[in-house]
Amino acid sequence: MVDAHPGRAAEDRQLAAELGALLGPSALRVEHIGSTAVPGLDAKPVFDLQVGVAVFDIQVGVADLPEAARTFEAPLSGAGFTRSPYEHDHVPAGRTDDPERWTKRLWLRRGGPGPDVNLHVRRVGSPNERLALLFRDWFRAHPEAVPAYARFKRELAHRIPDIGRVLV
Repeated sequence: MVDAHPGRAAEDRQLAAELGALLGPSALRVEHIGSTAVPGLDAKPVFDLQVGVAVFDIQVGVADLPEAARTFEAPLSGAGFTRSPYEHDHVPAGRTDDPERWTKRLWLRRGGPGPDVNLHVRRVGSPNERLALLFRDWFRAHPEAVPAYARFKRELAHRIPDIGRVLV
């Protein structure tokens, strides 16, 4: 795990603006999500490239996922992103949702140009888009819960030897 870094909010705004301009009007929303979007919350580092550097998780909300995947490929490739074959989020335990409601497209950027990014493209209003926003917003609204969750994440990191295989 990597300790939270106070300059993250400004970097996040700049990265979201750059990606929004790059992707154009199909990108209805561009938002910073995940642990690095929560002030004071530790994040997973990029183990294979730069130990100690957290990865930005950015979510782009779109109306049409297959169309966005087609139109985003060229600009993202030009910005150093590689498309991942991973196209589904896990349906949370206890839910009986159709897994197709949890589809997404995922691009990764490692080693530049710019910061390392996991770019999740999800349909606006889909359960996986909402879950990512609710996670971020709940912890932002309840900062007193952040230290306990950070301890939980660090404990998991000690127990899971290869976090990359588990998360992606």
